[in-house]
Amino acid sequence: MPREWDARTYDSLPLPHLGWGVRALGRLPLRGDERVLDAGCGTGRDTEGLLNRLPYGRVVAVDGSVRMLDQLRERLTGRLDRIEVVHADLTKPLPFDGEVDAVFSVAAFHWIDDHAALFAALASRMRSCARLVAECGGEGNITSVNTAVAEVLGGERDGHDWRFAGVEDTRARLAAAGFTDIDVTLRPAPARFERGAQLESFLATVILGARLDGMAESERGPFVTAVAARLAEPVVDYVRLEFSAMRA
Repeated sequence: MPREWDARTYDSLPLPHLGWGVRALGRLPLRGDERVLDAGCGTGRDTEGLLNRLPYGRVVAVDGSVRMLDQLRERLTGRLDRIEVVHADLTKPLPFDGEVDAVFSVAAFHWIDDHAALFAALASRMRSCARLVAECGGEGNITSVNTAVAEVLGGERDGHDWRFAGVEDTRARLAAAGFTDIDVTLRPAPARFERGAQLESFLATVILGARLDGMAESERGPFVTAVAARLAEPVVDYVRLEFSAMRA
């Protein structure tokens, strides 16, 4: 299963994910009565927007983090009658009944190493002609942050290097999982923060968390500060992999 998150801190941050979610949701055609899978729903920020587009529909909200799902339930109290909350690994058979009419995902799939297994698991729960619309970190994502981390570590590898997917490999994996009408693009999306506490909190919570989990408590703050200091600007150089496809 994916690592656990500090969901409350995550939810308090000025996340660039909000804009990504709005843009991705705008690419998803909906009548308003569908059952939609929010794959990697996190704290429910985008689930909320999805519900607003589904006045007569339902959302299956799936995530691998118990704390994220707890935060989602808190955020969407009063609307849970139209949400199926599921704790699951998205690369394994998904533990809910029936099929969905669409799949939606924001800022989640880059946390998953095996995209072939991911796309196969999603396809297995999608009805024929269901639409997948997603975005995640893509090739070239957070290069400057990774460079800063490498400098702080003195060039050592710590087992937390990301391999972000590109256009052609994503297109091939979607086709192999049974998708057609495939569209994949890369979009630069740099995010600027205030130098100091805001930038460091964002780095610690969103980007460096897996590394920090393996460190002593006393080492975490200095490590984050050192990485932030090596960024020429208080900017995270995001590159988004945006794609859509239809279940054949």
